[in-house]
Amino acid sequence: MTDTWDSFVTAMGDLSPASYLALVVVLAVAAQWAAWQIKLPSILLLLLIGFGLGRLVSPEAVLGRDVLFGGVTLAVGIILFEGALSLRLKHVQDLGRPVIRLCSVAVVVAWTLITASALLVGFAVEVALLVGAILVVTGPTVIAPILRSLRPTRRVSSLLRWEGIVVDPIGAVLAVLVFQGVLAGGGGDAVPQLLGTLLKTLLVAFGIALALGWVLEQLMRRHAIPDFLHGVTFLGAAIGSLVVSDALQPESGLLTVTVLGVYLGNRPELHLEHIAAFKENLQVLFVGALFIVLAGRISPRQVIDVAPQALVFLALLIVVVRPVSIALGLIGTKVTRDEKKLLAFMAPRGIVAAAVTSIFALEFAHSAELAHEEAEKASGARADALLARSHDLARLADQASDMVPLVFIVIVCTVAIYGLGVGRLAERLGLASTSPQGIIFVGGQQWVVDAAKVLEESKVTTIVVARDYAKLHKARMAGLTTETANILSDYAVKDMDLAGIGSLIACTDGDDVNATAAREFAHVLGRANVYQLRRTDAEDHTSDQRRKVASHLSARAVFQPSRSHQEMDDLVASGMTVKRTKLSKEFTLDDFRARYGDETVLMFALKGDEVTVLHEESKVVQEGVSIVALVRERSNAET
Repeated sequence: MTDTWDSFVTAMGDLSPASYLALVVVLAVAAQWAAWQIKLPSILLLLLIGFGLGRLVSPEAVLGRDVLFGGVTLAVGIILFEGALSLRLKHVQDLGRPVIRLCSVAVVVAWTLITASALLVGFAVEVALLVGAILVVTGPTVIAPILRSLRPTRRVSSLLRWEGIVVDPIGAVLAVLVFQGVLAGGGGDAVPQLLGTLLKTLLVAFGIALALGWVLEQLMRRHAIPDFLHGVTFLGAAIGSLVVSDALQPESGLLTVTVLGVYLGNRPELHLEHIAAFKENLQVLFVGALFIVLAGRISPRQVIDVAPQALVFLALLIVVVRPVSIALGLIGTKVTRDEKKLLAFMAPRGIVAAAVTSIFALEFAHSAELAHEEAEKASGARADALLARSHDLARLADQASDMVPLVFIVIVCTVAIYGLGVGRLAERLGLASTSPQGIIFVGGQQWVVDAAKVLEESKVTTIVVARDYAKLHKARMAGLTTETANILSDYAVKDMDLAGIGSLIACTDGDDVNATAAREFAHVLGRANVYQLRRTDAEDHTSDQRRKVASHLSARAVFQPSRSHQEMDDLVASGMTVKRTKLSKEFTLDDFRARYGDETVLMFALKGDEVTVLHEESKVVQEGVSIVALVRERSNAET
């Protein structure tokens, strides 16, 4: 057994770069799928796998330091670009001041407090300032999955997304300034030098981003780029701008791609949905791979050595730093008290913090080596000064090496604490749901109103959407939540508040409208959670493939048995109504069917606080649930 294990370890150590990268990709995908299955933040599994894989094979030994961190930089840039494309300025029209405060005042407060916390646990002031700069970030790679499962109100979601994406490059630039300040020493020229660096960084980032963004916009509007090249063109533009920006001004690339993404994502009538979907797939892959690779560089001994410091530091971050920075950063704004509470308990760290920490730890060590080499070449007083400087940098490099496992502990713990705990707080504050069960009905027919009323009485959130105000009259009279909007509008797809919503049922009189709405909302709610009424042509032309609607262009037909729009209206006109019935041992599903007949349409199954939308393939249990169905009431004589 021991020989087999030793052979396995040896084989892993001899992996080629291609084999190692293939293994990382497979593990990254598997970990994220497993995390989705067991309802855990995927980063926890990714880091666990990364720590384990790192004991068998070193990413630096396989890929080389330069290739490793070059790849990390490019991947982080793509992640930030994808996140920035999704930021919409109109989402924060009523939140402009809070967003600016979160990305300025709150950052300064957090940097100050994190630096003080790092000093308290024993870091030198130079390293403490760097830790503070790195950890002001939250990060879209950890915020987005939490928001996807939590689905809070639009205001909270917008604040967290903007903070996560915009503060990431701010933290990276701030870390660069701190690092350059440490290398410059405490001389009188340090402050002007840093201000010059900051100004150059801003000029390079905004100059490249806005110029390139304008060019891409013009090419898209003139249809000068074929559709099949849209995704890779934007990918190439993001990578190219990052590298050119970093070449002109070190570490300005992350800010450049963020500005580029925000610019392109907010140009009117520039349809980038297919590009955003392409980039989102890349983001999922890169996030998983990066966490596994970077976690593989840390040994258990490093984690154990720094654990006491890290736990004290972590407690300060959660209990003091985040609440105080939110309270001071948002003071005087129109953010509600409950929203502030939720924001104060939502600051997980992500891949940018991990990547930047690893890079700067290496930069400290590299700078110490260069200073020592210069000291050996110099002579006299200059040699002594350079030697003393190399010793100082070597001391800081030792502390910076401790910074890496500390930051990874912070990432693991903040993701676990915030990711697993924020849901209950959000529910208590009425700002989100950990298990969104709500349903959007598209259409204002009588049976829709009746079904929504029954669901609301069962504590299930509903929204009734229709294009015409008049069609929502019955829903408004019933006290239901309504939205007057074209379900295919930008507002409905991108801006409508979906807090607590888990499913969509498209039931207009237009089959193609229903199908398109379902496809669009599948990107938000998941393909398994969008439905439409059975198409009126579902039974026609079944043998003629030229006239049959492609299956991927329609959603699943809802209800059991499925019915078309006209059939549902005819059933209601004939006297059938929506009714909720509890199934038990004394009155099972079979009894229910026998009582109400074959024309009954089963719509929803309710159990506790969970609702299941029924369709043709649904298996309905015989007892222990409540059934919402369209039924024809029977008189006592008939039964």
